[in-house]
Amino acid sequence: MPKNQMEKIREMLENFDTAMLVTQLESDLRARPMAVAHVEPNCDLWFFTGRNTAKVEEIEINPEVVVVFQKNHSRYLSVGGPAELISDRGRVCELWKESYRTWFPRGVEDPSLVLLRVRAREAEYWDNQGFPGVRYAFEAVKAYATGTTPEVREGEQHGCVVLR
Repeated sequence: MPKNQMEKIREMLENFDTAMLVTQLESDLRARPMAVAHVEPNCDLWFFTGRNTAKVEEIEINPEVVVVFQKNHSRYLSVGGPAELISDRGRVCELWKESYRTWFPRGVEDPSLVLLRVRAREAEYWDNQGFPGVRYAFEAVKAYATGTTPEVREGEQHGCVVLR
């Protein structure tokens, strides 16, 4: 994989502060908003959660998840891979932000607090920010006027990236 593709994914990830975590239990898919606690250089994602939640039960049965991001109407990203629960208090303290106290009033001492790590295996993005967005807007107007679909530039506006 070209190094610039992973760097693009990481740069995009670092500009999102929330995401939708999608889990699957049998044939049911569930999505819930999550605050991003940390993005690793290899694009792994870290979140805080409560040990006694439905998402934890679902992940223990089926660890495969998808994390979906959207910013305005110009940047979209999905990251898929296995999730794991981490009970490392040192890491909890390292990643803790005071704003998390809203969900965990007892802070880092909350015994139900656990970290959720998503090991990013693949990602897919759509990026129409900056000049690519101007180009896409032009392509969209042209497509509308001609009854065709807009051209999307693979590797620039859209891409699928294998991370592991």
